[in-house]
Amino acid sequence: MGQPITIAEGIYWVGAIDWNIRYFHGPAFSTHRGTTYNAYYIVDEKTALVDTVYEPFQEELIAKLKQIQDPVKIDYLVVNHTESDHAGAFPAIMDLCPGAHVLCTQRGYESLKDHYPHLDFQYTIVKTGTSISLGKRSLAFIEAPMLHWPDSMFTYVPEEALLLPNDAFGQHIASSARFDDQVDVGLIMDEAAKYYANILMPFSSLITKKLEEIQKMNLAIKTIAPSHGIIWRQDPRRIIEAYARWAEGKGTAKAVIAYDTMWLSTEKMAHALLDGLVAGGCEVRLFKLSVSDRNDIIKEILDARAVLVGSPTINNDILPVVSPLLDDLVGLRPKNKIGLAFGAYGWGGGAQKILEERLKAAKIELIAEPGPTVKWVPKESDLQHCYNLGREMAIRIRG
Repeated sequence: MGQPITIAEGIYWVGAIDWNIRYFHGPAFSTHRGTTYNAYYIVDEKTALVDTVYEPFQEELIAKLKQIQDPVKIDYLVVNHTESDHAGAFPAIMDLCPGAHVLCTQRGYESLKDHYPHLDFQYTIVKTGTSISLGKRSLAFIEAPMLHWPDSMFTYVPEEALLLPNDAFGQHIASSARFDDQVDVGLIMDEAAKYYANILMPFSSLITKKLEEIQKMNLAIKTIAPSHGIIWRQDPRRIIEAYARWAEGKGTAKAVIAYDTMWLSTEKMAHALLDGLVAGGCEVRLFKLSVSDRNDIIKEILDARAVLVGSPTINNDILPVVSPLLDDLVGLRPKNKIGLAFGAYGWGGGAQKILEERLKAAKIELIAEPGPTVKWVPKESDLQHCYNLGREMAIRIRG
């Protein structure tokens, strides 16, 4: 079950590593590298446990707590967020130390009562500006509603310049190492981008405001300890700056082409568009949807300026494998993207209109409507048209 890991004197990581999980939020999010459920224990004149773990890992949490001291002595249980991966062990901890005082937001309290209606516990509702003394250290709280649930908040330990932001700044990585100076930072940032793109992208405007609020508070931040993945102690500014950039949604000179095909006609069009984009000086990522992970595609869309989606027509509709990506994009609402729909048809059309309607529903600005559509097999002139559109789009992307 592992050992507690010291973050600072008297402050410990007591979470759990989930090496085997491959999907999160049901089947909504692929986790190729597993994840962690990070919980933090602060031992002072009074003690505080900040967040818990997913219920199947509660014995690991309790075992780590016992290696530090008898967990019955926990004075405060801070619930930054009530989702099951962070509060699943809440009943077990409250059973172990029924005298622990729960600290959470108003929405957090309401959610705890909805999740665990049989539990009675002492609690205090905290808001931005609320501070609790532990002795030499204190806990300050920052409400962060919709980052990414209405109940979410950050906990800050000013004496250590330590930010415990729950789901912000995290990644889904299972690792025997706990800190950013122990793991390839490129891998961490890749998973952090995937996490942001698939979970936090709809809240980008709120993230911008929250980052501005924290900046105005003049908080010193030496360490960021999120509730999933690696702890930022060497370079916490890296992830803060990345969040600011991702939230702004400017994008780079990059395009993502996501498509599928029946008899290669739509695929030929996809490659002609790619060639035009590359000739125009753009970086391009090409994905065939039936063999690609859509969460990985969305990660690539995060910093892309353009999104191109292609499908042939089947039953007057798009291929079923194309629909989940469009569903995700409508929900995620990526900012400042331009787009294009394309595809082939045989007996009759239908896919083109559906693709364009779905891209517009995702707030993606179409550069051509209708986009390139061919009957049966693209002629050389059709492929040249796709190539030319790719070049035109590259000029627009590079601005």
